[in-house]
Formats: sequence, C-alpha cells, structure tokens
Amino acid sequence: MPETHTGTEGAAVVQFEVPAIVPADPQANVTDLLVDRLKKTPNLALFAVPDGEGWRDISTAEFHKQVVALAKGFAAAGIEPGDKIGFIARTTYEWTLVDFALFFAGAVMVPVYETSSPAQISWILNNSGAVGVIAELPDHTERVESVRDELTLVRNVWNMHTDDLNTLTAAGTDVTDDEIERRRTIANGSDIATLIYTSGSTGRPKGCVLTHSNFVELTRNSHRALSEVVAEPGASTLLFITTAHIFARFISLLNVEAGVKTGHQPDTKQLLPALGSFKPSYLLAVPRVFEKVYNSAEQKAEAGGKGKIFRAAAAAAVEHSTRLQDGKKISLGLKIKFALFDKLVYSKLREAMGGNIKHAVSGSAPLGPRLGHFFHSLGVTILEGYGLTETTAPATVNLATKSKIGTVGPVLPGVAVRLGEDDEIQVRGINVFKEYWQNPEATAETFDGEWFKTGDIGSFDDEGFLTITGRKKEIIVTAGGKNVAPAALEDPIRANPIVGQVVVVGDQKPFIGALITLDSEMLPTWLGNNGKPADMSLEQAAKDPAVRAEVQRAIDIANAKVSRAESIRKFTILSTEWTEGSGHLTPKMSIKRNVIMDDFADEIADIYDVPVNTTNVSLS
Repeated sequence: MPETHTGTEGAAVVQFEVPAIVPADPQANVTDLLVDRLKKTPNLALFAVPDGEGWRDISTAEFHKQVVALAKGFAAAGIEPGDKIGFIARTTYEWTLVDFALFFAGAVMVPVYETSSPAQISWILNNSGAVGVIAELPDHTERVESVRDELTLVRNVWNMHTDDLNTLTAAGTDVTDDEIERRRTIANGSDIATLIYTSGSTGRPKGCVLTHSNFVELTRNSHRALSEVVAEPGASTLLFITTAHIFARFISLLNVEAGVKTGHQPDTKQLLPALGSFKPSYLLAVPRVFEKVYNSAEQKAEAGGKGKIFRAAAAAAVEHSTRLQDGKKISLGLKIKFALFDKLVYSKLREAMGGNIKHAVSGSAPLGPRLGHFFHSLGVTILEGYGLTETTAPATVNLATKSKIGTVGPVLPGVAVRLGEDDEIQVRGINVFKEYWQNPEATAETFDGEWFKTGDIGSFDDEGFLTITGRKKEIIVTAGGKNVAPAALEDPIRANPIVGQVVVVGDQKPFIGALITLDSEMLPTWLGNNGKPADMSLEQAAKDPAVRAEVQRAIDIANAKVSRAESIRKFTILSTEWTEGSGHLTPKMSIKRNVIMDDFADEIADIYDVPVNTTNVSLS
C-alpha cells in the first residue's frame, strides 16, 4: 500500500498522517456504493438470510431491487428528501435494507439503540426533528407509543412486526424509477448522511452529523487498506453487534463497497451455532466477545477435567505468538508443544467459530496482548482499531500486512492523528464528522481548528502504531498526587471469567479501590468447577470466600502490571450486575462511569470508611 508518514516531534506534538489512496469524489453519496457494486457484480451473493438450519443467499441485484421498491414506498408515504426518520431495531438483514432504502429515498436515518428507554427515544426523535419512526419488535413499538404525545413532529410510526415494510413496498408501485434516481442523487458529499447520537457515557447524548463523504471516502480507502480481509475471494462476515452503532454501520457499508457477503445474528446467545453454519472469513467484535469465547472454553475444559491442558495450551499459544512478533527463535520444544496443542485444543476452537475465520476486527475497548496472542496462534489475527462515532468509526486500525498486538494500529489512509496537550489524541481527515446537531457550543469546544479532540490519551511508537492509555477525563489523581489510568487496571481484571465489570475509584483518596460485578453467565460453570452450588445467587456469591479469593487473584494480576501507588488496595463485590438495561453500560458495553459513581456512591464511601494498612493489599 503506497503511503507516506509525516511524523513531527517538537513542542509536545507528535503527528502521523497517511494520504488517501482513492481520489475524493465530492459529488458521491452512500447510494453510489451500492450502484457501483451492482455494476461490478450483480449476481454476487451480497447477503445471506437464515433459512431453516442454513442460509439463503441474496444477490446484489436482488438487494438493489428490494431497496428501490422500499424507497418507492417511503416516497409514496410522503417522505421528502432531507426528512429524518428514526429507526429502532435489532441487527438483521432488514436493518441494512431500510438503511439503503432511506438513502435512495433521499431521507436521513436517525438510528435508535434497541435498548433505549422511552425518555431517550423521545429526546433523540425530538432533538433530531424526525418526522417518522420505524420500530421492529412489539416492545420497540410500545416504548415509542409511550411517548407518542411528546413526538409532535412524528407523522408516521411503521411497525415491522405488523408487516408495515411490505405494506410500504406495495403502496409504492406507482412511484417511477426516475423519481427514485432523482432522490438518490440529490445529496452530495458534504450533505448529512445520518444523525447518530452518542451512546451517552457522560451527559445527554449529542447528535453527530456524519456526511456522505465521511462514509464514501472512508469505506473506499478502507477497502484498499484492508483488502486482505474484505477483498479476498469469498470474503464473508456475520454481524451481531448492533448496527445502530457506528462500528457495525460502517462495516455494513464497507461490505457493500467491497462485495463481502454479510449475514446477521441479533441473538448473541445463538452466535456460536450461527458461526458454525455461516462460516465467516472475518468477524467484527468487541473485546468482551473474545473474552467470553476464551473463558467459556477454559471453563468447559475445566469441567471435563482438562483445565490444566487448556491452560498449558493457552500459555504455549501466547508464548509462540509473542516470539513470532518479536522476531525471536521458536525452540524445538515449543514447536512440538504447539503442534500437539493445535490438534488437541486450537483446532476445536477454530471449528467452534466456523472454521474459516482468518481475521477479526476489534474495537470499542482494549483487547489486551494475552488474548491477541492467543487468538493469533489459533490462526485468527485480531486487528484492533480505534475510533469514535465522531470519526465514523475507525481512525487507526492494524492491517493484515502491518499489525502489532497491543496497539490499535497505524492511521488509515486519508486520516491524520496527532497527540496534543496531555497526549490527547486528535484526529483530522476524511472520517471526521461535520458537527454536533444544533449544538454549536459543543462543536466549538471539541475542535481545535480542523482537529477533533477525542478526550482519549495515547502514545505512538516510532512506526506510527498508536496505543490507547486512557481517557483524559477518567484519569484518577490520588490524594498523594499519583495519576492513575483506570483502564490499565480494569482490563486485566475483566478478563477473569467470573468478573462482569470493574470500575476503579480513588480520585482524591488515599489509595485506589474498585467496584466489581460478577458475570452471571459464567459464574454457575465456575462455581460447579470449584465444588460450589452452581445455583448460588449473585448476593451469595459476592460474599463467598472462594469467589472473593478468585477476584483477589484477578486483582493481584492487575496490580503486578502497575506501580505500588497505582495498585488496588480494597475492593467491593456488588450483588447486582451492570447492564445496558440498568443504565450502567452503553450499547457497546462500555461503562457509564459517571452514572456508576453516582448510583454506588455509598459503596464507594464504604471502601474508604475503614483505613487500610497501605503496605498490604486487603479485602474489604
């Protein structure tokens, strides 16, 4: 891939930039991605939908036909170019069908997370000025209807569960192809393509105005940069992350641009069977998914009396991959062990994930070197990336030809990243959003000229690989003046199979503490493997000595990675879980730190009520 880096150091500024590979087309909009794909490969299987125990392919031509038919339905229903339409639904084929149909009708989709509360739905639809809303399931409709009186601009509520999409399509038969062509070509690159509201880990969600050029230029350049992943013959992926989030939305458009066959699985509990039947060549996932796969395999091995074998295999996998990355010699003994474990362990895990996965794109949180190296030894290269809604998802990503485990990769073509004051990551380029919707104050606050200030802190190595070290607003300063990045402690603790979530506390306090929740899915298996009643409640488990000892073990591992002043001295295991439904996690499973700090203020206070001997780590 032709590229030039401009790395500049001086006056506390480090900057890396890669020029765009694909020339910009200011007149292009998102619909051109599908139109171009139709010209190139009309008969290509662009999607697959569940059909019995297998999958039924849908060609580019068939998808395009369905898109145009539904776009005609929106036009017949009175939707005008520029109108905003809310959409609350799970990750299914119909999600992308509606997405493109709205683009072809000239409308602007406003995605709503399927778990959003009625109050959030009301805010997003009213703030965006949506004139219509599409709801997939009865529960989605109920939440919309519960605030219907507040939605003064909404003229239509279409319910997918009552077949309204087919009704719309049937009603649009009199709309001409020329009218849809007129509508789909009205928008140019600088026009708004979608209005995505941030998940709101802090404060009220803000609407990010993403333009057609943001999507078109980023997908075209990413197609080239990630060609070994998305352009290989027979490339396919199974989407299960919510398409309302920019991460999966971008990938779904990239797949159309690159001709990747895409399937959908909205129920993550059915993910493994779906992977087994779909057999994708690459995956899009968040680190928690990889942690679940690893922990489930470990606990299954433990239950079968093969726990020691699995852990030895995992250790060999990490060592083998680490030595390869560092360019060190692989000893004969390690080669023999690796070959043995490949037959006994690694091959079974590969098969469980469908058997064809070569790459996985991971984002939203740090994966950690251990899991990165483990899956690399399975033959799955996890390409960690970094980005936000405001950067149309990726700003940096590890490439199949240029990857370093433990980093989030180099900058993508058409993107520049620099480190500003306090090593804050700032982004400029084809992917940076236009503005916050009707919020000029927030827009002005987050930009320094053309540079978007992410609020994240990072560092570059000499080759331009970025590492995320924390969030600027989340840095804890202890009473002793020590700066502590919570993620450095939280991520390794969260890797433990029985740990659900972690929040490190200690701002202006004498030492660092932590709130811990247990993973209700993994806990029964772990309890059974450790001679405990598998039906133990979360409240009982939180007080159980064996459970507390296991959590302490996880904390000890994390503490070993930081200085003594940064180490966790006390922790509390909560008897409840943090979920998206409880309001403590965002849709991409990130913790809402400010909400947790408020809701569990008493538990945090209890950590510091009784002084600890700061020379010893102790349980609370």
